[in-house]
Amino acid sequence: MPMSKKIVLAYSGGLDTSVLLSWIKDTYQAEVIAFCANVGQDDELKGLNAKAKKTGAAKIYIDDLQLEFARDFIYPMIQAGAIYEGQYFLGTSIARPLIAKRMVEIAKAEGATAIAHGATGKGNDQVRFELTAAALAPDLEIIAPWRDERFRNDFPGRAEMIAYCEEKKIPVQASAKKPFSMDRNLLHISYEAGILEDPWFDASDPKYKDYFNVLSVFPEAAPDKAETVILEFDKGNCIAVNGKVLDPLGVMKLLNKLGGKHGVGRVDMVENRFVGMKSRGVYETPGGSILHFAHRQIESITMDREVMHLRDSLIPKYAQLVYNGFWYAPERLALQALVTESQKKVSGTVRVKLYKGNIIAAGRKSIYSLYNPQIATMEADPTKAYNQDDATGFIRLNGLRLRTGAMRDKKK
Repeated sequence: MPMSKKIVLAYSGGLDTSVLLSWIKDTYQAEVIAFCANVGQDDELKGLNAKAKKTGAAKIYIDDLQLEFARDFIYPMIQAGAIYEGQYFLGTSIARPLIAKRMVEIAKAEGATAIAHGATGKGNDQVRFELTAAALAPDLEIIAPWRDERFRNDFPGRAEMIAYCEEKKIPVQASAKKPFSMDRNLLHISYEAGILEDPWFDASDPKYKDYFNVLSVFPEAAPDKAETVILEFDKGNCIAVNGKVLDPLGVMKLLNKLGGKHGVGRVDMVENRFVGMKSRGVYETPGGSILHFAHRQIESITMDREVMHLRDSLIPKYAQLVYNGFWYAPERLALQALVTESQKKVSGTVRVKLYKGNIIAAGRKSIYSLYNPQIATMEADPTKAYNQDDATGFIRLNGLRLRTGAMRDKKK
């Protein structure tokens, strides 16, 4: 009997999503369409087509979304200067709305009535997937097996999953559990759980160099000589590196290579998850770190002070919206409009040096520069744009409320 229900599943080919595919198909008596987004996870995509079909997928989509990811998600976020809680470059967070958007598009094209994901009920990803679906396709049903008691009863642990795959002849690597979990894309790689659940565990210890060095080396292992990198910006977007014009994907790939070589962009932090708990994560974001730093440098000479301070005051809010999954929410879109407006003159050239985990500013220039050495000079100002005598009244007026308050308090 043909299956009438169609479900689009976010699929990676690993143990969890392989079990999910088969379980959803049997439990819902549905036709499962597997979807894997190539957002820069490299060789993890090999053999997925055949594996999905053997596991029971009616169809599989493997879509290369790397350029769209860089152009429409990473770049706008870099323009906003977004960093979550002062450290996290939002690598996993920003990929989820793109993946969910494509799932919605596939569901519409295939006539599916539901989308499914393998995010747990404790994490942030479940929220990011489902808030995107709510904004783009509110009528789609969401299937989240880890929040389904039937699924948790069937699979209380990894051993049960492996046994299920053996019974169903599902082609997965039944290996011992990794000492942590990983998620990789064009912007970063993250590591969490397992041995990292102890916040005192030192992930930077050289003996763990084979664990946490997918995109970058430890700074101690980086070259002893600094490397200069020159970035060209147009309206807040990097358009060339070392004189070579590149699209956003090309920029990210090259900066990842350069940054990884010198051990930049390594972060170890305890962050606040949206669902309420704290979580420890280790991140490698080599290219994104360079891009963020260089973008700030070109802004420093081209952006109006009050515009910069206004935008900067909104960075925590913008980063929180991305982290919590509100990429398609009206408030994020409104903030992005402000950011876009702020970037109109953010064009020019930045020179940085990479050295043993550090990104060092080594120069910036722009035809839109607001920096005027003739005004800023400590020597005589040939433009006469600034009369130092004017500062007396300026300071006196700004100090008026302070003096008034001090006189009041003195009387008490």
